[in-house]
Amino acid sequence: MAAIQAVRTAIFYVLFIGQTAVLAFIVGLIAIVWRRKTAVSWAIAQYWRNSNVFLLRWVVGIKTSVEGGEAIPLGPCIIAAKHQSDWDIFAILPYTDDKPAYIAKRELIDIPFFGWAAQSIDTISIDRKLGAGAIPAMLADAKEKVSRGCRIVIYPEGTRKAPLADPDYRQGITRMYQALGVPVIPVALNSGLFWGRNSLVCWPGTARAKFLAPIQPGLPADEFMTRLKTVIEGESARLIARALEEGLARPLSAQFRARLDAALQAAGPR
Repeated sequence: MAAIQAVRTAIFYVLFIGQTAVLAFIVGLIAIVWRRKTAVSWAIAQYWRNSNVFLLRWVVGIKTSVEGGEAIPLGPCIIAAKHQSDWDIFAILPYTDDKPAYIAKRELIDIPFFGWAAQSIDTISIDRKLGAGAIPAMLADAKEKVSRGCRIVIYPEGTRKAPLADPDYRQGITRMYQALGVPVIPVALNSGLFWGRNSLVCWPGTARAKFLAPIQPGLPADEFMTRLKTVIEGESARLIARALEEGLARPLSAQFRARLDAALQAAGPR
């Protein structure tokens, strides 16, 4: 099973990386000319998302399921998601009201063509080498995007994390919550079970994301962070447990199962 899945994964990576490079080149060229999002560049971005969801389903067997989109209020907001896989981008994009503004690390924006393409569809860059010093520029850019009705997409931990890894939420999400004055929509997910960071094997199953109840502006910083972390981590653990109940092809260690039991106990009942 693992050997066959590794071959399927290799085929997927060739198709995924190949078409991403070609489409980034095309959108990057468009960005050089128009320096803004166009109908063509946005259509290509949507095709990229939809085609990769198709490839995941039919090449490696990963289905996509997203719940709770009705929880998102009209207008600009901050979508704060757990981040375990590149799949997370595909799950969230359709719920950005055609006005996404993803937070991305500066290293990605500096890549020729790919970075130009990302900037043309309102991506907000953050230079992590500057530490806390990068936040003021990010907030200024985010305020401008919100003023135009964009939905900010941020991964509060700043990078992809393995399922059930110790949470490491950064101060950027709290600063953004306080500065922008818009609702924050937490997103839980379990995608790392199926397509993990730097994984050589993508495992079949149903990757799930769930939009949770909005956190309205106005809370003290500590209370906001506690609530955000509690709801995301708790619901992500429940989604992982749901995947195990449905039957998981990926082998899991006894240590992982023990961590899941502890996470579910900490999350408590819904």
